[in-house]
Amino acid sequence: MRKWTYTALLMLAAAPAVFASDSVTVQKPVSIDDDADVPQAVLDECKLDSELPDAVAAKAKESGIAIAFADKVSGSEAGKTLQMEITAVVSDGNAFLGHHKSMTVKGKLYQDGAVVATFRDRRNSMGGAFGGFKGNCAVLARTAKAIGEDIGEWLAAPKMDARLGDLE
Repeated sequence: MRKWTYTALLMLAAAPAVFASDSVTVQKPVSIDDDADVPQAVLDECKLDSELPDAVAAKAKESGIAIAFADKVSGSEAGKTLQMEITAVVSDGNAFLGHHKSMTVKGKLYQDGAVVATFRDRRNSMGGAFGGFKGNCAVLARTAKAIGEDIGEWLAAPKMDARLGDLE
């Protein structure tokens, strides 16, 4: 009887790990909404569209979720796909006057072509420790990393209409 009890306990303990080992395909680089108000200098100099999916992958990996990158994700693919879009980037201030940066992202998680979860995420930053020694892209990269961590954590327990980061 003990053998069956231990076996049952091991199976229950392993169930979340099996679920967490799911793979999600993420678009890299992330698209930027055509109507987004993003300063041209940010588009030209910062790599937010690549830093964001990298941060998602790093955080998701901690939960046992494998991330595969694709050049394009439509949501109609088989399996799980995450479609993200940067909807706003604010890059006011500078190292001397103080940084006032933020980034907003929205996304949809698809399972075999059907939307199963959605989110909106925004992070604001004034540069953090030693912000006076950081450039605009470094501070915005900090927001992209924080958003990526939010999304990577959300992937472990996705839900519809989730508000992440500073929107919580």
